[in-house]
Amino acid sequence: SVDALFIFALQLFQLTAVLQVCADNQGIDFPPILDSDDIAYFARTYDKDGLYWALTSVFDRSERMPNNRRRSTNNNQPLPNVLISRGGGSTYTTAYKLKCDLEQAQYLVDHTFRNRPAERNYFLQQVIPILNETLASIPSLDKLERSGGLYAFRRADKDRGIEEVYNKALYVPEYALNGPVLNQDLDIDVVQQDWISKQASGEPGIAVVDDILSEEALQKVRDLLLESTVWYQTKMPHKFGGYVGAYIDDGLYQKILLTLAFDLHRALPKIMKDHPLKYMWAYKYDSDYTGINTHADQAAINVNLWITPDDANLDSNSGGLVIFTAKPPSDWDFTAYNTDTERVDRDILAPTNYANVTVPYRANRAVIFDSALFHHTDKFSFKEGYRNRRINLTLLYGDMQFDSPKTGEL
Repeated sequence: SVDALFIFALQLFQLTAVLQVCADNQGIDFPPILDSDDIAYFARTYDKDGLYWALTSVFDRSERMPNNRRRSTNNNQPLPNVLISRGGGSTYTTAYKLKCDLEQAQYLVDHTFRNRPAERNYFLQQVIPILNETLASIPSLDKLERSGGLYAFRRADKDRGIEEVYNKALYVPEYALNGPVLNQDLDIDVVQQDWISKQASGEPGIAVVDDILSEEALQKVRDLLLESTVWYQTKMPHKFGGYVGAYIDDGLYQKILLTLAFDLHRALPKIMKDHPLKYMWAYKYDSDYTGINTHADQAAINVNLWITPDDANLDSNSGGLVIFTAKPPSDWDFTAYNTDTERVDRDILAPTNYANVTVPYRANRAVIFDSALFHHTDKFSFKEGYRNRRINLTLLYGDMQFDSPKTGEL
């Protein structure tokens, strides 16, 4: 009823007010992590400030904070298991992850910190030597076969200070925009009508939008992703590929990114419908390894946005995304369709003759698609060097929409 809805809304308002007062007084018992429903709660009303406040309040109290940035000795909450299990722990690493961290540290010294002597000296005298020495101590991959390439830090690594610099928020800048985040010359009506027409004819929902960000926004998002030390995820390289990940619930929530996510949702009402933002991540790749394996994401709409300049891509016909036209059946759970790749191949993709849409890489290109469609990173080859690493930013909206038959009906 209307009265019940009003009472519920009033209770939510009162709860938010109480939480804000408690937070101001540092009296709130924050959860260890915000989940996708928490993010959607703020996103439904485009409450950017509220979402930023909530994410910051959790992150600033986490183990990610270096000693010199902690508000108090009580604000060093251990990492929740969900972050550790997805590869964001602080007690292990991979050689390719440390290599990326080293490249980033050197980039900050050479560019960002050129006129900031205190930060520059800290990285030169502490961060880079520790990362270098630890990387040199990691055995070759063939000697790490039992762990799939993961390396657990040893006493010698801890003695040299790896726990003070590894997977820490050493530098997390904010970038303010002077203009719009989206390219104002985009023909939004054409994008939405193309999506609607495809769905009406039974084709999968896939749209490719070039030059989606304004030039200012693209450059600032690129700088942010090059500089921010929030790339905490690593994977077993031969099994999952060679990429590092950053996530909205673990440091990747800067206001420019939240603005992008909300403004894009507003701009595409016929595609986004009532699907609020639920998650966001970014991946940075190593061209010596493969990208992300075939999977589907738990969302209604997936926006995959490519950040690295085109001149870094050595093959303009590849480097993007392969989107299959098949979805997981409604009786499969997340584990089934994202870990059992042989079953996906045999039961889902092979019967369709692997029908797919392959979209080549272009900087500032967004691929918008039904997130339930199986997809994987296309083969890619980018130039050496930190600035040339392939980077994608992914935004997930709403809940997965199943419309495929169940397994037994295939």
